[in-house]
Amino acid sequence: MLGSTITARAFSGTDADTIFNDYNNALYIVNSGNGYYKADTGGGRTDFWKQAEEIEMIIDAYERTGNSVYKGMITETINGFINNWTATWTGNSFNDDIMWICIASARGYQKTGNTYFRDRSKANFDAVYSRAWDSALGGGLWWTTGKTSKNACVNGPGAICAYLLYQIYGDSSYLTKANNIYNWERSKLFNANNGQVYDHMNSDGSLSTTALSYNSGTFVGMANFLGQTADATLATDYVKNTMCSGGIFPQYGTGGDAGGFDGIGIRWIARFMKDHSLQSSYLSWLQSNANAAWSRRRTDNLSWSRWKEQTPSGTQTSFDLSSSVVALQVVPADNTGETGVTFYQDVSYGGSASMKCAKGNYTLSQLNAKGVPNDWASSLKVPSGWTVIMYQNDNFSGTSWTFTADTSWVGAAANDQMSSCKIQ
Repeated sequence: MLGSTITARAFSGTDADTIFNDYNNALYIVNSGNGYYKADTGGGRTDFWKQAEEIEMIIDAYERTGNSVYKGMITETINGFINNWTATWTGNSFNDDIMWICIASARGYQKTGNTYFRDRSKANFDAVYSRAWDSALGGGLWWTTGKTSKNACVNGPGAICAYLLYQIYGDSSYLTKANNIYNWERSKLFNANNGQVYDHMNSDGSLSTTALSYNSGTFVGMANFLGQTADATLATDYVKNTMCSGGIFPQYGTGGDAGGFDGIGIRWIARFMKDHSLQSSYLSWLQSNANAAWSRRRTDNLSWSRWKEQTPSGTQTSFDLSSSVVALQVVPADNTGETGVTFYQDVSYGGSASMKCAKGNYTLSQLNAKGVPNDWASSLKVPSGWTVIMYQNDNFSGTSWTFTADTSWVGAAANDQMSSCKIQ
């Protein structure tokens, strides 16, 4: 149950394929090796920064699947972007717009090996950093060439792009830039008491404290890259516990920029979860959002960004439809059709549930990767004919308990005691 108004079945890897492929069937155009997404289901062409984010969506799908068709689409869409907007993007006065396509191009190079994409990312990042970073307000990147405010939506992506360029080139100056941008945003736009990421600081030093999911996501993304795990955790927890309603990401307006906010947020939070094996803290929550996105699809498998409401019929923008696609690419599928043991946080199969665990031996770290924290399990479901041996300590030591069927309570002795297990 995803709150009082949503009931959704768990999504599978096949569903993640379906939502991406049907999105492409409705919205993707390619001519002479140049690809792009329509502005909406009626036609047109998505604008500059939205196209960049839709390229990232393709990269997300390729990372999940390794599908060579998707890899080809990365090349087609970056080529299409350059064909439409040229290889020099500084004619756009919005510095954040350019940072988004710099990220997409850097990630595109990492997946395709196309050095032209790498070089375009570097050249345009360098140009934007040069015009946007200064000492006003203590540092940070200006949102636009008009220099009216320094915003999270340019600084978070800027630090992420700088770190990707550091990864690619091994040039420590980019790591320095990433840290400088991060430190500025943390000091000016981050509430270290509760994890809230503020939207921007005006040129007069006044703050807009509005919190948006994409700003939180890119803060988590740059903090994760730079080893600032405590900050990334605090920001993620703020999204989960304060910004979400009933566990579901914020409901933004449609038809403009906001339709892609939750996709960006969930992309970087999911990556942080995977990088630090934090499934026990965040997997169930993220899967609830992906399940909600999938459950709100239309019969043509298009699903908009307001995951508590059914996707309307009629014309929908491609950007509004992209967040659901991203969610199913970056969040691990429930795979409820697979056979395996499921552990539950509470008695009678209540509370958070683990991913399904196939036969094998699981140390504590391996249980954590399946969404089972230490000393946590109170009940479990066991397939017919299987045996589960739970151990009190890691590496299959200490007191053990054996279960051969669904068990609504493991008993007083075993409750919240498992640190490793064998499934046979």
